[in-house]
Amino acid sequence: MVISARVHYACLAMLELTMRADDSAPVAVREITDRHQIPGPFLAQILRPLRVAGWVQSVRGSQGGYRLTVDPGQITLLDIAEAMACQAAHNHLTDNPTGSATALQQVWDDADEASRAVLSSMRLSDLAQRCREGEATMFYI
Repeated sequence: MVISARVHYACLAMLELTMRADDSAPVAVREITDRHQIPGPFLAQILRPLRVAGWVQSVRGSQGGYRLTVDPGQITLLDIAEAMACQAAHNHLTDNPTGSATALQQVWDDADEASRAVLSSMRLSDLAQRCREGEATMFYI
């Protein structure tokens, strides 16, 4: 599986909304773009399928932004990747594949399966907890 910038940024946006889900105010697009260095127009394109999936809600107006509308314990990173139409990168064998090409294709298939297993085991809530624990162990001088 190829993790594109689109998938990476979608995960960052969903993580940011998860981390700020307790706030009653929606998170402004500008706050997400500034915090994660995501180009604004690109973030707008990324948020659209997340909204269509029913995971985020857009709030219009000067105090508008986005809110998480689903339990982050129910969404995996694989769900987000699939929502962003992430496809497995398949190397197609030729009509007369060699033994070497067939063996190599099996390695690519195994790698894809392993990455899908890792992404499906990581829920958005688990990732948010990792971030919170990381912030708690940091100290500032």
